[in-house]
Amino acid sequence: MSSRQPLRDEVAASRVLVVGDAMLDRYWFGAVDRISPEAPVPVVRVSRAKEQERLGGAANVAWNVRALGAHASLLTAIGDDEHGHRLEALLAASGVESLFKRDPRMTTIVKLRVIGRSQQLLRVDFEEDPDHEVLEDMLAQYAQTLAVSNVVLFSDYGKGGLTHIPRMIEMARGAGRPVLVDPKGSDYERYRGATVITPNRAELAQVIGTWASEAQLHERAQALRERLGLQGLLLTRSEEGMSLFDAEGHVRIEAEAREVFDVTGAGDTVIATLAAMLACGLPLREAMVHANRAGGIVVGKFGTASVGYEELFA
Repeated sequence: MSSRQPLRDEVAASRVLVVGDAMLDRYWFGAVDRISPEAPVPVVRVSRAKEQERLGGAANVAWNVRALGAHASLLTAIGDDEHGHRLEALLAASGVESLFKRDPRMTTIVKLRVIGRSQQLLRVDFEEDPDHEVLEDMLAQYAQTLAVSNVVLFSDYGKGGLTHIPRMIEMARGAGRPVLVDPKGSDYERYRGATVITPNRAELAQVIGTWASEAQLHERAQALRERLGLQGLLLTRSEEGMSLFDAEGHVRIEAEAREVFDVTGAGDTVIATLAAMLACGLPLREAMVHANRAGGIVVGKFGTASVGYEELFA
């Protein structure tokens, strides 16, 4: 399936507004030489030199948009804490425009992964739901940034930061902006009216049930798309590639992964690339070709990673 390659200048001129649950990903790498005498668990000896911090959640999505060369704005609620300031510094270094609403009662979301012998041994999550008033305050900033954005991307990690998503989708559609949603949970009614949603297999099965055949999948996916008033439903299928269900029917493209090393954040790269391509004016069927290629590249890297313009169109 062929697709137009947007010029670098087109990508640079495009503006994507990312809204959702941002988090700080922390990695502790250590040596595993023995089992603890206190419990049957490995002891990981971590040195300061082996600690890493990366952008996670909606912040990783925004970074992926920026890595392609497009302008990325991130609207999110975070805590007024050390981790929030670290997140802000990482975003500034990556060139993402931060539109933060700080909630002093909230802890910035952190996912701490402990890695030993190239394997993830443990993940510890620190999180709290943001205050309702803080989320209400975000709507004015959202409307202001929406006016200068080409596309809106909602990155839902189910952490409470998208309480007002039905209203936000309504505002974006009223302004004529395409709306992309990376969904979470089993209630897709809240995404009604979006342009396209991008669930993976497990996420879609939560909503339409497991399918026994391709025919059953097609029938149920199209029924869901029509019920929610979506232009497209893009199912990411890991090693099976992608399926797009739209008004014209169904189109499927094969995965392009050369070697799968780590699938962490691959969905973020896919939807970020899709958003950047739609912001350049590409139709959905053409945009998905580039998004599929980006996903194939990023699974060959460790941890949350991104794809640059040169790499994508090499």
